[in-house]
Amino acid sequence: MTDSPRPRDPRTALVDRWRDTLLAARSGAPGDGPGAGPDPLPYAENLLDRWDEPQRRYHTTAHLTAVLDRIDTLAPYAADVHAVRLAAWFHDAVYRPDRTENEERSAALAERALPEAGVAEAVTAEVARLVRLTVTHDPADGDRNGEVLCDADLAVLAGDPQEYAAYAARVREEYGFVPDEAFRAGRADVLRQLLALPRLFRTPHGAAAWEARARHNLATELELLER
Repeated sequence: MTDSPRPRDPRTALVDRWRDTLLAARSGAPGDGPGAGPDPLPYAENLLDRWDEPQRRYHTTAHLTAVLDRIDTLAPYAADVHAVRLAAWFHDAVYRPDRTENEERSAALAERALPEAGVAEAVTAEVARLVRLTVTHDPADGDRNGEVLCDADLAVLAGDPQEYAAYAARVREEYGFVPDEAFRAGRADVLRQLLALPRLFRTPHGAAAWEARARHNLATELELLER
C-alpha cells in the first residue's frame, strides 16, 4: 500500500503560480532568454507577505487564490491573460481598510516592481491600469482584460447563502474599528453602487453563471442593513 501524496502547502502553490505567470509575462521582453531576468521567488515572497498582513480578514491569500482560479476559468475571454493574472496579484497588494488609496498604491507598487522583475513596459502599464480599474469594477465595452479581472474579483458575490454570509462577515471584521451604524451606512452605499451597475459581470460566463445570484445576494444584504 502506498502513502497518499501530501497536499501541497497553499503558499508553495501560490509561489509556483507566480513564477509561471511572471515567466510567461516577461517572455519576449528585452533581454529575454533562458535564465534571463531576476529570480521570481523574492517577488512572490514579498507579495505573499503583504497578502498575509494581520489586518486582513477577507483580502487574504484565500481571496487571491480564488481570483486566480476564476481567471483560469475566464482565461479564454482575456486579450492578455498573463497581464490579468499579474493584476490579480497586485490588485490588493497594498491594503489598509482605514485608507482610500489602496488601489492607487497597489498600482504604483506594480509600476515599481514589474520592470525590475523583467516585465516589459507595455505589460506593466496594462497591469497598473487593470489594478486601478478595481476601484469601480466598471470596465469599458470591449475591455476584455478588464472584464476578466473585474468578473473574477466580483465572483465572490455569487456564492451560495453560507458562502456569501461568510464573505460579508469577513468584510465586517476588516472594518472592526468602524462603529456599527457608520459601517451599515457605508456598506449600504457600496451595495447600492454595485446594484446600480447595468451589469455586474461582463464576460459571457460571468453573466450566465454569476449575475442573478450576485444581485440576489446584494439585494438581500442591503435589505438586512436597512432594517
